[in-house]
Amino acid sequence: MAAGAPNGAGGQAGNPGGLRASLSGLTTRGRSFLAAGAAAAVCAYVLGQGQLLRVGLLLVVLPLICVVALHRTRQQVTAGRRLTPPRVPAGGEARVQLRLENVSRMPTGLLMLQDRVPYVLGPRPRFVLDRVEPGGRREVSYRVRSDLRGRYPLGPLQLRLTDPFGMVELTRSFSAYDTLTVVPRTQPLPPVRMTGEAGGHGDGTRRSLALAGDDDVIPRTYRRGDDLRRVHWRSTARYGELMVRREEQPQRSKATVLLDTRHLAYEGAGPDSAFEWAVSAAASTLLHVLEQGFAARLLTDTGDAVPGAGAFAGGSTAGGPESAEAAGLMMDTLAVVGHSEGSGLGRAYDALRGGAGSPGGDGLLIAFFADLDDEQGELAARMRQRSAAAIAFVLDPALWTGAPSRVEERLRGLRDAGWTALAVPPGAAFAELWRQAGNVPVGPRNPGGTA
Repeated sequence: MAAGAPNGAGGQAGNPGGLRASLSGLTTRGRSFLAAGAAAAVCAYVLGQGQLLRVGLLLVVLPLICVVALHRTRQQVTAGRRLTPPRVPAGGEARVQLRLENVSRMPTGLLMLQDRVPYVLGPRPRFVLDRVEPGGRREVSYRVRSDLRGRYPLGPLQLRLTDPFGMVELTRSFSAYDTLTVVPRTQPLPPVRMTGEAGGHGDGTRRSLALAGDDDVIPRTYRRGDDLRRVHWRSTARYGELMVRREEQPQRSKATVLLDTRHLAYEGAGPDSAFEWAVSAAASTLLHVLEQGFAARLLTDTGDAVPGAGAFAGGSTAGGPESAEAAGLMMDTLAVVGHSEGSGLGRAYDALRGGAGSPGGDGLLIAFFADLDDEQGELAARMRQRSAAAIAFVLDPALWTGAPSRVEERLRGLRDAGWTALAVPPGAAFAELWRQAGNVPVGPRNPGGTA
């Protein structure tokens, strides 16, 4: 298969087989012509009728010629696919553009394009093209949409060709496919100042790197726009290129978003379930803290963190292309995150406790908890001790099913440990809860125990 357009998908066709395989593409009309021609030839031989023999040969040769012509045409038709954008939020639309080109010296007959898509993206698209001239190109497009997050393959593309006489119908499959990633819905969050929160990028504490004179200066390569008064000539002579003093380096604040995915802690399924609300809220939170200049990571109850602990500890995910890359990585993870089979939050607690760090430990901790029994409630309370500030959104299943709930008792235990804790009722607007979290006074921090 010819290469597609830039950012398009191309690939080699599936094994089309030889002429013998192409004979299997004979339609009912083509097979009837062959049978009638063979019968006429036999009758002509028996009866000694030369004219009838010519008719029989014509009836036999015509579908065979169509097979050969269509077989060659199938080898000379290329196709490509372009998906824009490859990542959309749930409920958003992506456009798929199909391109077909006839690189042979013969026109094609009737063509039918069919792309294979999962049923959640809509009906399977089909397009009929009447005729493509030699060297001609045709482009068609369709849209896909899903209310369910996930990763969905598009393809392979199938091309069905028929001759003008309707004698043969051949199918060609192309091996290339694209993947559409449907990420959770997000919503913009209002900027609020959380109690105990360190400043984001540009507002945090700055550490001087040159306090003891010229010998202690840590230089870096000159960048366009740097003040020439900061040129460090000794380092310039040593390295052979212009070097400048790096006077100070911002210490980036960190934020951890903890998502409780335990299957036993949630009830219900579907786009309006508590679990989907938590996933969407976690995605909104991650994008918000990254926009505020934090080095952010996503942590689940299984102890898995995205990005890895090394990148988070170094603060390399805050700002610029690295921030965009981290956001994409975490959104892709949330697109496919599902329920875990774990029964507790122990692994997440261990991951938080193992974080090294600056004063303030893991910085800001934002957690989305589901059902918390007494044991898990105590464990969640102890997670607060390493964080400069901690916010918990509790999605008690009883609230979502209308059953009697002990959520106030759970909130009280978290607040006593220093959390800012809020209950999440069904259909709650996360932006409003986020605003409330910034205005809720923090309870006394539990001094007992060690992290």
